[in-house]
Amino acid sequence: MLNLSIVVPLFNEEESLPELCAWIKRVCDKEQLSYEVLLLDDGSTDTSWTVIQEIGAKQPEVKGIRLRRNYGKSGALSVGFAEAQGEVIITMDADLQDSPDEIPELRNMILRDGYHVVSGWKKKRYDPITKTLPTKLFNWATRKMSDIELHDFNCGLKSYHYEVVKNIEVYGEMHRYIPVLAKWGGFPKIGEKVVEHRARKYGHTKFGMDRFVNGFLDLMSLYFMSKFGKRPMHFFGLYGVLSFLVGLLMATIIVLKKMYYAYLLKTSAPLVTDSPIFYIGLLAMIIGTQMFLAGFLGELVSRSNPERNQYSIKSRVN
Repeated sequence: MLNLSIVVPLFNEEESLPELCAWIKRVCDKEQLSYEVLLLDDGSTDTSWTVIQEIGAKQPEVKGIRLRRNYGKSGALSVGFAEAQGEVIITMDADLQDSPDEIPELRNMILRDGYHVVSGWKKKRYDPITKTLPTKLFNWATRKMSDIELHDFNCGLKSYHYEVVKNIEVYGEMHRYIPVLAKWGGFPKIGEKVVEHRARKYGHTKFGMDRFVNGFLDLMSLYFMSKFGKRPMHFFGLYGVLSFLVGLLMATIIVLKKMYYAYLLKTSAPLVTDSPIFYIGLLAMIIGTQMFLAGFLGELVSRSNPERNQYSIKSRVN
């Protein structure tokens, strides 16, 4: 087994790749590590793949995987994790904002200190406020939800024990929450290391408002799936039954009211349909029934999509 696998997802990073690979080589050669660099081209529209081919021809430890289209960072990482053969796996971005000089200590914290995952913390950032402010909000919400005391969940520079990446499932946009997935997957020892954050040297940031919105949706989805993903009936069934019982209680109140007028007051009772409680109760019973059925159907199809993590690879280098 190799000492190290370095997984680098990328999209349109033609300018930074030669410098990044040369830097990684200097660091790993100095530490005398056996390693591989997995460059995951996530449907780039520039000449990134040509650059990867040129680098691979000179450095056999550099392996390129070209995805047929842009699947997103989670898709690229999922493919990289499946291909990785190192004892320790490092993930980093291709834009040179992550420093390869951090690699030796990130690896040591896994092997020496026994961490399952070590996440980088870019304590001093050079990103615009439109990126740093949403990131702080994400990190606060994720800390509260997961009880994992990390400052920067979304940092691309992380290290993992081999067993972690082979036993967690990264899909959709869940790359932001890999430490949470690891903890819930049975790998609770998660550490943090302050790492250098470098100003972007080439290109421009790909962070947009869509990622800001998607981040919170993913967080809610992750929380729901962790709680009820395997047993959706525990959520839908519970609230479905409660809703049905509330509706049934309202219907009972209407019936008792009608009986009170008819048998005790000896007068004609108001029509059932004249009472708004009747419609509210009927709606509550219908919603309760639908939620119960949704829970039942969820039990049948829970996490059963066999193609969720299948990504089409167009070509390879090395």
